[in-house]
Amino acid sequence: MLKNGTYAAWFRTSLANGTGIVHVADGRLWGSDAVMLYSGTYEVDGERFSAVLTTRRHSNEGSTVFGTDDLVVRLEGAWSGPIAVCKGRADAVPDLAFEVTLMPSNDVPPEPPPDLPLPKFNPSKLPKLPKRSSR
Repeated sequence: MLKNGTYAAWFRTSLANGTGIVHVADGRLWGSDAVMLYSGTYEVDGERFSAVLTTRRHSNEGSTVFGTDDLVVRLEGAWSGPIAVCKGRADAVPDLAFEVTLMPSNDVPPEPPPDLPLPKFNPSKLPKLPKRSSR
């Protein structure tokens, strides 16, 4: 069942794949990846759900998994244990299949617990750069 929370998203088309973060709360979803912002709505029916979202480019670098920007994407998915698998299409490129896997993101504390000492920085443990050959 799609529960309110944060999810790691792995998305793919035949052109490319990528990862992002999706936040879900009370029928709304929003998130981002290295290139795009997305937001939309979803409906749940038991273990199945559907979503409609819009995408907008936020970075001048990189390409999208659709090969184009600013889209409306329609998805349908189902839960299998803790993971959801969705399939859908973007209105602007209906012949390009789109798949998304959603995995619940566990809460990570913003800092280490106060009873653990912070590790000391030791520059000798950093990897060494290879020596350049002289020409």
